[in-house]
Amino acid sequence: MPAVDAIVIAGGIPKPDEPLYPLTQGKSKALLEIAGQPMIQWVLDALGEAQAIRRVVVIGLEDDHMPLRCRKTISFLPNQGGMLPNVTSGVQWVVDQDASAQYALIVSSDVPAITAAVVDWIVENSLQTDHEVHYSLIPRAAMEQRFPGSRRSFFYFKDGAFTGGDVILVATRLLTHVPREMTDLVDARKSIFRQASIIGLDTLLLLFARQLSLKDVERVCHERLHVPGRALVCPYAEAGMDVDKPAQYELLKRDLESRKKTS
Repeated sequence: MPAVDAIVIAGGIPKPDEPLYPLTQGKSKALLEIAGQPMIQWVLDALGEAQAIRRVVVIGLEDDHMPLRCRKTISFLPNQGGMLPNVTSGVQWVVDQDASAQYALIVSSDVPAITAAVVDWIVENSLQTDHEVHYSLIPRAAMEQRFPGSRRSFFYFKDGAFTGGDVILVATRLLTHVPREMTDLVDARKSIFRQASIIGLDTLLLLFARQLSLKDVERVCHERLHVPGRALVCPYAEAGMDVDKPAQYELLKRDLESRKKTS
């Protein structure tokens, strides 16, 4: 299996009006203790054990946040002030380490249940096609079976109901031509009306009517965002079980404590 470098996004700090603030109290979400260690450490453990990962760079934490550790070579870069700038700086770091690197794996720091097997599956299956973005989607049935009561949000397509994953493989060549539409869409992720102006009201109406297929989404991504993207249906709920609310934190805390007891 070809090895890729992993970019761990860890710049988030919950604000006072956000659900996790009572737990984080103005500190980094990635460093929130869960089942005996910082949340990001669970992610680093999985990446360190994955055969598909060569090196790891953490975006949003300084290297004085040790004793964060990883079995793979690990580096740290400061927060660049936004999701897309953080991703861009991470991909640039990958290219700086190896100009021939064709792909990088973007992983959120708040999916602590992820395992090496999940990472390897996503990388291996993503590399089967030559898209620029491989976005993992987890079926609702898989999520609810693995994490009952997860309170995840689901999108409904002709193919079924899915929630977004937090592990994405991207082509490094995308760094040289990030489309303006993609930048605008990331900036508009909390406004349905601004999203409509970018991807088209017709597409949003079809989505709400559950008349879009995953292939339709890939086509729209290519035509309107100018990015060849692929929706990768991932059977592993761990890739999409992030921590956004206290209830999700408690659910994953119990799950990880159980894992420690059986390991």
